[in-house]
Amino acid sequence: MARESVPPIDELRPIAQPSSVTNRRSAEHWTGHLYMRRISIYGTRLALQLGFSADFVTGVMIVVGLIAVATTSVPGLWSAVVGALLIQLYLGLDCVDGEVARVRRTESARGVYLDRLGHYLVEGGLLIALGIRASDGGLESVVLGLIAAIGVLLEKAETDLVTVARSSQGKGAAGDAAASIKQPTLARGRQLARLLPIHMATHAAEASLLIVVAAIADEIRGDLLVSRILLVALAAITAAMVVLHLISILNSKRFD
Repeated sequence: MARESVPPIDELRPIAQPSSVTNRRSAEHWTGHLYMRRISIYGTRLALQLGFSADFVTGVMIVVGLIAVATTSVPGLWSAVVGALLIQLYLGLDCVDGEVARVRRTESARGVYLDRLGHYLVEGGLLIALGIRASDGGLESVVLGLIAAIGVLLEKAETDLVTVARSSQGKGAAGDAAASIKQPTLARGRQLARLLPIHMATHAAEASLLIVVAAIADEIRGDLLVSRILLVALAAITAAMVVLHLISILNSKRFD
């Protein structure tokens, strides 16, 4: 592929990473704030120079994420470490695809769809991978991993179905303000929950790091107990979040 003429990093960053994106209420992950956006811009510049489209980068992101899932499913410490590193690459590519789209002004519904599909596959897949690596040949952990994955997918679907419902009524996407809770007691409960954001444990970055910690503990102990405890904990969190997230959505201003 022929290399394109691309602006230097200091000129590219305001276009690829505008404050309207990085300061969104809930869209920017903590890894983005801490380090990922600082690194991803270099990947974005390279992708632009090589002529890669945003959708192509998203496709690579999905492939990397699925390889991470497959690697994580293999028992052992090093497979967990490599899987977590691949998840970091997956997260970096998740930044790059959007940045490329903004620079080229090719943001599209197709791109959003592919991006969401990738998150569904990888975040659900990681919990299945944890179930497999914790199973030691039995089916109980595998089934629990599948149940936890279904919970993650349901929670994501609850969010995305808001857009579907609004679209069916001819309404645009709900703004950040629409997420506020109408019922005061529930609103206070959500504020308290933010102090201990255990719901984030099922996200790709957090889940992969927790799997590494569990793998280290298993290596020290010589068994799979800690990985199994982690699996039960994540399954319980997903079950609770499916219910609580639904209550939060139905009591918000998203449908007004």
